[in-house]
Amino acid sequence: MRITRVGPAVVAATSLAIAGLAGVGVATAAPQPNTTDDKVQIVTVHAKTQAERSAVNELGLDTTEHADETGVDVVLHGRQDADKLRAAGHKWTVKVADLRAADRANNAMDKAYAASVAESELPSGRTSYRTLAEFNAEMAELADKYPNQVKPLTLENPSVLGKPVHGIEITNDAAKVDDGKPVFLLMGAHHAREWPSSEHAMEFAYDLLESGDSRNAGLLKNMRTIVVPVVNVDGFEISRGASPIGDFSTFDYEMKRKNCSISANTPARFTTGTCDDNLAGRLRGTDPNRNYPGFWGGPGASTNWSSDTYRGDGPGSEPEIDNIRKLVSGRQVTTLISNHTYSNLVLRPPAIAATGFTPDEVQYRQLGADMAAHNDYANIPSFGLYDTSGGTEDWSYWNTGGYGFTFEIGTEGFHPPYETGVVAEYAGLAPAAGAGKGGNREAYYRIAAATMDPSMHSTIKGTAPANTKLTIRKTYEGRTSPVIQPNGTVGDPLTYTDVLTSSLEGKGGKFSWAVNPSTRPIVAGRYGRDAVAPQQPSSPIANPAGVPASGGGSEFTDVTIEGLPKYDNGKVVFTFGWEGPNPDPNVDWDFYIYDSAGNQVASAATLANPEIAAALDPVPGGYRVEAVNYGGGSAADWTGTMSFEAPSPAIVTGVKETWNLTCTNKQGKVLGSRSIVVDRGQAVDVGNPCNRKEK
Repeated sequence: MRITRVGPAVVAATSLAIAGLAGVGVATAAPQPNTTDDKVQIVTVHAKTQAERSAVNELGLDTTEHADETGVDVVLHGRQDADKLRAAGHKWTVKVADLRAADRANNAMDKAYAASVAESELPSGRTSYRTLAEFNAEMAELADKYPNQVKPLTLENPSVLGKPVHGIEITNDAAKVDDGKPVFLLMGAHHAREWPSSEHAMEFAYDLLESGDSRNAGLLKNMRTIVVPVVNVDGFEISRGASPIGDFSTFDYEMKRKNCSISANTPARFTTGTCDDNLAGRLRGTDPNRNYPGFWGGPGASTNWSSDTYRGDGPGSEPEIDNIRKLVSGRQVTTLISNHTYSNLVLRPPAIAATGFTPDEVQYRQLGADMAAHNDYANIPSFGLYDTSGGTEDWSYWNTGGYGFTFEIGTEGFHPPYETGVVAEYAGLAPAAGAGKGGNREAYYRIAAATMDPSMHSTIKGTAPANTKLTIRKTYEGRTSPVIQPNGTVGDPLTYTDVLTSSLEGKGGKFSWAVNPSTRPIVAGRYGRDAVAPQQPSSPIANPAGVPASGGGSEFTDVTIEGLPKYDNGKVVFTFGWEGPNPDPNVDWDFYIYDSAGNQVASAATLANPEIAAALDPVPGGYRVEAVNYGGGSAADWTGTMSFEAPSPAIVTGVKETWNLTCTNKQGKVLGSRSIVVDRGQAVDVGNPCNRKEK
């Protein structure tokens, strides 16, 4: 179904809208008389260094994501844009002299290609761009056709406009999501107009299921691939169904980049109408790939509601981004690729040059090089393009430890002719840079193979009885970038909470569970910080009257952890002791700490006296302490203290954290728990974590 893009009310109010947008300083300027024959152009602004490209990006023009060592591509909507470049001292070369004419030519090429071939070289045989409905229908068909290997997936949140966001999970016994296999996540269309990004993701699903490639059996057996072809479903459906204009003007909905949210900062006159028919046109919404919380609020994202790179009203504010955060946080995603167009790039963190390289730079760079050898893209850190903040893998890597990449597909534009931008780039055919080298198809196979490599993730091993569930969990409070304000000043970072948790089904024997490292990668100089408030004072933990029965009886007491602006706690330490030796052969108290939702966040269940449990970056709120009289507690009752430490100084290798592992039975009763430290490439044998006697 095609959607009508510009209704009569919008046409009648166009001049008013343009005037209004100009009045609020829109970063992607409304159309102005062009420097040559009133034609919208793409120009390459000469900028040889990363600093120069970042400076161009900060001018507030319509900067594309195409850049290399010579410069950065910018859409010039008219004389005003050209004057802004000129005033800043920049020179440029015209790359596309008439965008509207180029778009018409691309459409003609697509029609001719689809008419000339029955099937393409793609694994699906597809010859034209899909619609959102076609993506959803094909995923449903694959699930029906391969019920053992394909599990339909609907992400937790509907879109801004209430649409479901669909994907599929591909592996043997796909319905058993708690199988402990390493996970590769492949995504498309964070940016609505970047149609090839979705096509490439979908084609790899066909490859795994129908290509007959000899590697498929091993991949289906030993790892799980999750494909979400369209993250920004609202924006994509509008862009894909729009009447072609191709000049990036205000009402060129085909070139819509953002989602359909309406910022609280949007002037009232631009809040009416629908996402595909309103006075602000395609400029209303949030850029999903500037909204992730990890670096949110820093350089390379706009504070202006109408900019194509508007960061959103807060870190992680958009439902589409919350979807991906929850998916990654709950599935131990070892590797991910977020597909975009265009620039022939394989990008990895960091996205801000001042951050410095990641602690895993050597392995990270090599994995990128392995993929780039097949698509012949440049393998560079994201900041090599220009500084950006709020991107996908700059949240996922620093917070989960999983390796994430951005692919900028092709060099021809956001949705170039299907034959070149999809068929040739995916299959490695001329004129793609990866012609004869395998293209993106082979690049995806390479990262899928790396996902299974134990050196890329961590492994927890042991045994677990049937009808049990093992769960690992971490909860911590993260911080955004220092937040750039609309007036250009820089404010304090904001805090956000991440909860990483996933489960494994106990089957009555040995298990091997692929997880991300417990040691969280920390941005150099960002985890270490000067405290902005004192630490919460130490306080005793009340011991309820009486003593629970020896042999496993429990008693509970509540404590409260406070946070900013009053206190800045980098670590909380729970210390529990009793009169007696260390270790004490006659008395054994164990302690478990739960958050307000009942999730266990720390434990102290050894033979030591005192027992000590700790958590980093504790989330403010109420907590419950469970004291278990494992043995002999009636002879020596416990005392407890809750104390706090300041944030740690800057480190570059990561912060040592533990996975909190619990084992529960079918009724949800906790049978045992462990605190586990496991680094990348390391395997830890935890024995039987469901057996309380194994300490």
